[in-house]
Amino acid sequence: MNHNPSAQMFTYDAWATQTLLKRINELPSSVMQQEANTSFPTIARGFSHMFAVETIWYHVLTGMDMQQAMNQYMALEQEMSGFGVEEFAAAFESLAHKVNVWLQAEPDLERSILLVNPYTGSRETRLSEILLHLVNHGTYHRGNISAMLRQLGHASTMTDYVLFWYQNPVDEAQVYSK
Repeated sequence: MNHNPSAQMFTYDAWATQTLLKRINELPSSVMQQEANTSFPTIARGFSHMFAVETIWYHVLTGMDMQQAMNQYMALEQEMSGFGVEEFAAAFESLAHKVNVWLQAEPDLERSILLVNPYTGSRETRLSEILLHLVNHGTYHRGNISAMLRQLGHASTMTDYVLFWYQNPVDEAQVYSK
């Protein structure tokens, strides 16, 4: 198990996404496709965007060129837009498992790679920075989804990192070794 702080933040990110999905699962299933006047037209579109982008960054972490990853995986956003809570929960769990397998095999998260981002250019970037970006992206969009829930008349749930500390989730190696 990789105990780098960036790896721990990824474990938090996976927990927070599943926690939000569990809350949404308590609501009528129609909430996923209800239109909201915010960042995404529906909650399902918010989750599909999160998943597509996290998948792209996972493939960048594992050595794929960013443009190639984007070409291959951006279609996921549209493909998944009709998913329900259970389908998203399974997809995010599967992706978290893949990231955790990679984390267990990657000995040096401080290793730099040349990141060629088609939007912003090239730069030397540490793997830990990419992993933290993936986590930050998820946090940002979980906030969007929480705001959408409130706009649609539903309470969200707390997914703060400090709550993660106290929830004492099962060891991530056990959770994602299914």
